[in-house]
Amino acid sequence: MAHNTPDHKDAIQLYARMGYASRGIVYLLVGGLAALAVFGQGGQTEGSRGALERLLSAPFGQVLLGLIALGLVGYAMWRCIQAIKDADNHGTDPKGLAIRAGLLISAVTHTLLAFYAASLIFRFGGSSSSGSGGSQGAVGWLFEQPFGRYLVGLVGLCVIGAGVAHCLKGAKAKFDKHFDMPESTKRWAYPVCRFGLVIRGIVFLIVGGFFIMAAYHINPSEAGGTEEVFSALRTQAFGQWLLAFVAIGLFAFGAYSVLASIYRRINPGM
Repeated sequence: MAHNTPDHKDAIQLYARMGYASRGIVYLLVGGLAALAVFGQGGQTEGSRGALERLLSAPFGQVLLGLIALGLVGYAMWRCIQAIKDADNHGTDPKGLAIRAGLLISAVTHTLLAFYAASLIFRFGGSSSSGSGGSQGAVGWLFEQPFGRYLVGLVGLCVIGAGVAHCLKGAKAKFDKHFDMPESTKRWAYPVCRFGLVIRGIVFLIVGGFFIMAAYHINPSEAGGTEEVFSALRTQAFGQWLLAFVAIGLFAFGAYSVLASIYRRINPGM
């Protein structure tokens, strides 16, 4: 019976799955709110921070925020394990190291988002700081460091690299090697997953471009996240249609994350 006794690997797997589910909920909210905004039902389009703030007005909102914050910490922990222990066997060649570095960056960003969610619980949504505050604040801090302009540019290039990786992962269904999903589920789930990954990749490409422009002009206000992507799309020709397309894509990415929480193979390798 000893082999059936839960151990630290089981705990890590459970926490990682909770992390994927939490990330999925965040993106379901981001995509859903943006889609509602397109049709005049959801107010302003918002990024991940704004989506978390909206939860405060929901029944048991503080409890939900607490669970999401806990899950996002779990997701960050899993990203660290993926990067440091190479749980997905990316290797130590330049491509593998670049992927693992991206996983560490993902761990940092989701940790910050988890702390933001936790902070909302204690200040009861008293002051809104959704949108670009996080990105612009971080960029402003980087500019104050030695070679800050180049650090901001490097972050932009890393985000662009992550965007390209997401697009390729979706276009080629590279996530398949990590999924253990029934064929009947794949038929409807894989198109959703591929679409969501490609759209999130495109959003990353735009965000990376914002960081590059901020570095070029030495202007933190030019950096931004998802909300700034929405704002930029809204000003383009056919902006509402573009916004709706991206909103649906981010909602699909949220669905992909929820599916990953159920069907992804998770081997901590520890």
